[in-house]
Parts: sequence; structure tokens; C-alpha cells
Amino acid sequence: MRILLTGATGFVGSNLARGFARHGAELVTPSHEDVDLTDGPLVSRCVRATRPDAIVHAAIWNDPARLLEDRRRAWASYVGATRHLVDAANVVDAHVVLISTDWVFDGMSPPAPVREDAPPNPINAYGFLKAASELVVTERAARGTVARIAAVQGVHYARANGPRRQDAGFGYLVASLVEALRAGRPFTVWDDPRLNVRATPTLASDAAELIWRALEREVTGVLHCCGGEHADRIALARRAVAAFDLDPELLRVGPPDAAALPDGRVPFDTRLDARATAAALDADLPDLDAMLARLRAELDASWSAA
Repeated sequence: MRILLTGATGFVGSNLARGFARHGAELVTPSHEDVDLTDGPLVSRCVRATRPDAIVHAAIWNDPARLLEDRRRAWASYVGATRHLVDAANVVDAHVVLISTDWVFDGMSPPAPVREDAPPNPINAYGFLKAASELVVTERAARGTVARIAAVQGVHYARANGPRRQDAGFGYLVASLVEALRAGRPFTVWDDPRLNVRATPTLASDAAELIWRALEREVTGVLHCCGGEHADRIALARRAVAAFDLDPELLRVGPPDAAALPDGRVPFDTRLDARATAAALDADLPDLDAMLARLRAELDASWSAA
């Protein structure tokens, strides 16, 4: 299978590239310098030239503050880019997969955990732009899949340096915690209603495997490519301390750094119900202990190699 993968140098994208390659896929991974996804004719020429069987769109403009400051660019980078890829995919009969997010929900209505068929209700710019991009895929693609991921943990295979710091979401939380505690430094896991406090932690490589299954089985529609157990930030941190055999005395709970709080609102509870996805893909979703055990193996192998 030939897959055109956007965003292959990002955190999630690097795991998708690694997972697809493990299954023997032929990858086409244009960078932003190679193909500006906001340029429709250029995207069309790239897709016609490479003729992929599938397009997996993981690229984003990852600058939350500027999504509101430059709304025209934000719309073009998310919704416009998705439209260009979908239209080009339709010409060559390629299956399109949009990597989306649990942040398309506000965490209140419908109450979490939310099913795949629940209507989005975003409360910030990122969630709104992803929800609008989802509509492009579900309404415009001849063969389209929306793959929502959540609270993503794992190894950034395209970046050699350590994990980013804790932020308003869950991403990288375990890797950041492990890095600090293994070095003997205390780590404060934040607890504040202005943060994303409840979610469905997902190992990036597990999400990649679920997306591969969707491509193999030609499953379309909306999927929740996430883990099988929900958690809040504190519970995830404590389970990680146990799973990595770390010193629990070094784990703290406290308020977030004021500078780390985003300007806009953040969904408090974004737990996803993925039972329909698991059935459609014939997959067993891992519980938190299984996910953390695999994450430990991945982090140990990556850090040893580094």
C-alpha cells in the first residue's frame, strides 16, 4: 500500500510513519517545504504524481496562540488543507484519513464518555478547526475516515531531544514525568478545572496500529483510535509512577504554572467511548496498565539508543 502521509515529522506523524513502515507500506512524506497544503493546485499535482492508495493527514499548524490571531491562515491551514487533500484523493480514488482529536468535544454536552456518532461541540479554536475539517472529510470524501485520538503518550521518533513540558492537555505527560523522576527531580502534576483533566490516554503507536487496520479493512466514517481505559491527570501520573518503578515521594499535585494556562477555554472532560471502533476494527483496546507497559518499553529503547 502506498500512503501519502502529511506531518510525518510531528509526534503523532512519526509514530504513524513507523507503524505503517512496519507493515510494509510505501510512504510518501512531503514536508511543508515540499508541498504547502494550503496551495490547492500544488497539492493536486503532488497527489496525481504519486498516486497513493491512501492519504493520512496528520499535519497541523501547531501554534495555539496564533490560531486566533491569524484566523485566515488558521482556516487555510486546517480546513483548506483538508479540502485540498480530499479533492485530490477523490481524483485518484484514494482513501483519506484525517487525524482528529477528542478536543472537538466540550466535555459537557453530550456528557463523556462520548461515542463516535456524538455531534462535536468544540469550545476553542483548535477544536473548532478540527471539527470543521472533520465535516470536509465526512461530507466531501468519496472514501473518508476521521480518526480521533486522545491524550497521546509515546516517543517522538522524529525529534531526538526530550519530551516537551506539561501543558493544558495530556500529551507527553507520562514521558515528562518519567524523565524528571528518573533524574531525581520532583514532578508536579497539575490539577485545575481550567485544564483537560479527564481523557482516554492513548499510546501513539497503538493509535497508528488502529489507523492501519482502518486502511486495510477500508473502514470509513468516524473512529475513536484511543486506549481502552479512561483516567484523570492525577490517576495517570500515579499509575505511571508504579508502572515505571519510580519514587512516589517525588510526585506532587498542584496548580499549573500561570504562564502555561491557555488564553482560550480548554475542555475539562474529553473521555471517548471507542467500543464501536473496536468492533469495526476487530481490535482489543488496551487498559492503562498494558498501555503503560508498552510505553515503558518504547521509552527505554528510545532513550537507550539516544
